[in-house]
Formats: sequence, C-alpha cells, structure tokens
Amino acid sequence: MVASPPEGHTPALSVTVDDVRAAQKTLSGVARTTALEGSRHLTGLLGSPVHLKCENLQRTGSFKLRGAYTRIAALSQEDRARGVVAASAGNHAQGVALAAALLGVRSTVYMPVGAPLPKVAATRDYGAQVVLQGQVVDETLRAAQTYAEETGAVFIHPFDHPDVVAGQGTIGLEILEQCPEVRTIVVGVGGGGLAAGIAAGVKPLRPDVRVVGVQAEGAAAYPPSLTAGRPVALESVSTMADGIKVGRPGDVPFEIVGALVDEVRTVTEDALSSALLLLLERAKLVVEPAGASPVAALLSEPGAFEGPVVALLSGGNVDPLVLQRTLRHGMAAAGRYLSLRLRLTDRPGALAALLGELSVADANVLDVSHVRTDPRLGLDEAEVELHLETKGPEHCIEVSAALRAAGYTVMS
Repeated sequence: MVASPPEGHTPALSVTVDDVRAAQKTLSGVARTTALEGSRHLTGLLGSPVHLKCENLQRTGSFKLRGAYTRIAALSQEDRARGVVAASAGNHAQGVALAAALLGVRSTVYMPVGAPLPKVAATRDYGAQVVLQGQVVDETLRAAQTYAEETGAVFIHPFDHPDVVAGQGTIGLEILEQCPEVRTIVVGVGGGGLAAGIAAGVKPLRPDVRVVGVQAEGAAAYPPSLTAGRPVALESVSTMADGIKVGRPGDVPFEIVGALVDEVRTVTEDALSSALLLLLERAKLVVEPAGASPVAALLSEPGAFEGPVVALLSGGNVDPLVLQRTLRHGMAAAGRYLSLRLRLTDRPGALAALLGELSVADANVLDVSHVRTDPRLGLDEAEVELHLETKGPEHCIEVSAALRAAGYTVMS
C-alpha cells in the first residue's frame, strides 16, 4: 500500500495536471470520450454505486491511442520525418499505428512471432509496417530498439515517457467530468503509465479521490518496487492478462505512482477470469483479462472500496481463443463446471442410462471418456470420466447427490 501525499501538497513530478489538460486538447476529435456505464450487479455487491469506464470501446479497442497520439503529436517535424517504431503484442501496436497514420507519420511495429493474428492484421490495417520478430515481448522490444538506433526512427515506449503518461491521464479528467461524486477509481497496472496518468490528472484536482492500482499476482512488480523505493525487475512473470504482464515498472510512472496512487492490490487468475465472465454475461461487454482486473479486485474484496467507484475497463482486444479458454476458466472458478469419475457395470445401455440420469438432473455433458480396459477394473466394470456444465455450486452438489441416489459410486 502506498500512502497518499499530505492534502494540499503536490510533489514535483514529471507529469502535472496541466500536462494532462494539454494532452486533452491535443486529443480533441481524436480519442473518443468513452461511456461511463452503471453496473447494477457490482453496485449490489458493494452496496454503493459502481460505474464502468469503457475504454474497451475506444478507437483501436483500448486506451493506448491516447498516449501514443500525444507522444507522436509532440515530435518535431524533423523527428516525424524519420518515422516511429514500437514494440508490442497488441494494444500499443494498434495505438501507435493509428496515431501515426492520423498524423501522417511512417510507423514500423515489431510484434512477437506468436502474436494473435487478429492483432497483427489490425495493426497492418491501421497503416503500420509490421515486423514479426522474437518469441517473447522482451526480444521484440530489443529488436525495435536496434531498428531505432540503426535508422533514426523515434522509439515510442508503451508507458515510460511523460507524454504517454499525460495522454493516458486524460481518462482521469473524463471520469471527474462524468462522475463528479466519485470516491474511488480502480485501474489495472502493468508498467504503470495508465495509473500514473490518471493519478496525475485526478489527485491535484480531487485529493479526496482514492486511486487504486491492480496487478495480476503472477506479474506484480509494483509491490516489491514500492517497498524497495525503486523499480525492481521480477525474475519471471506469468498471467493470462497480457496487457499488464510487465516485469518491471517504468521509471517515469513509478515516480508518480509512488507519490500519488493510494494502493496497489493483486488479484488471482481465478478472479480475472471470473471478472471477464461477469462483464460478458451481465454488462454485455467484451473485455480482455487486463481490462477486467479492476472488476476482479472488486469481486475479490468488495468491502475494501468506498463508493461511488469507477472501474476502468482498459481494453477489449482479446484473441478469440484466449477468450474461450478464459471463459472456461471463469466458469470453473464460479463452480459452473463439474468433473466426475465413476464406475458402472460394463453392459449394453449402461452409458446411455448414466446419461439419462444426467439429463434428468439438468446437467449439460461437455465431454465423456469411457474406459473399458484398465488393470484396475474388474471384468464387468467400466470407468467413465465426465465433464459437465452446471448452474453453479449448489447444482454441482445436487448432480452428485442424484448420481449417488441412482446407485453410482462417484469417485471424484
């Protein structure tokens, strides 16, 4: 947890509220003022109003356009003539590509070899030359920096530059305009540019508003860095939330986060997938795991947030295959999947009878594995492994009880 600065005290930081206001003017007519939608479900959970700031509906599908455009727009004509280069697995790539196209600047974007095809195609469609190089983002980043050194192109960092931070901070000004009664803003944190920008824009105007950052447990570089008082690199990072999968805080955002952000929390992978599922089912919003991290924090500890709360949905660029896996994980975390093993007599119609019992219990069969030959089984036995879709934890108990009542031995 990071303590707030004393009320009325504004530390000397690399990004000020005036910088954020200037970025807002730069972005006028470029970035959308995204909607602020109320969430009845989350409001009921917290007992106070919860609003969703829908940057997943921003141009290019994420907030990244704001920072990229602000950065490129500030370049001199000489720098623009050399072109720009960036490295990204998705959101920053698209933001830079569109920003450069709007400003008439040549852009080259390095992406990992395994980057999702829809994100690669979108980046090309926005006008960038895409180079696929490196197996992980760190390798791609080095390749982009080498290109910048060799060609003179200006490297556009995804979060570690004052102009980028100021651009992202325009979201904070919009939140204050759309929800002047806000008490808490919750935002996902990777390198920290988004949280730093929002804090830089909000805190000088409303020091009473708490700004809470959220990181995935497997990629939480800020807690140890804040404890150490300097950016600390993690040895490894692992999370489904690619948008906040960053191993080291940026120097520029770290300074601002340390001074102005009130708290940095962590969330589990189960919480991330549950939040994504909830947003899809209840809010009808497609959000990537990183964008769902603020909602994951609300679900994990609803009593920790004073309302009205604004949860920032930072992006919606989720690969369909990742979405499918994440939704399955979310349904499992919500108790809506049930896996069972049981034995039955190996005779004609036995499996059909079992499936009939499941139909009566209103459980949807997703997968069946039927084993007849195994040294553990008797001559007249077969083992069945079932994967079922249920209506929730109570229904899981009801299905298991129904099978036992029908005479089946449920093994797991």
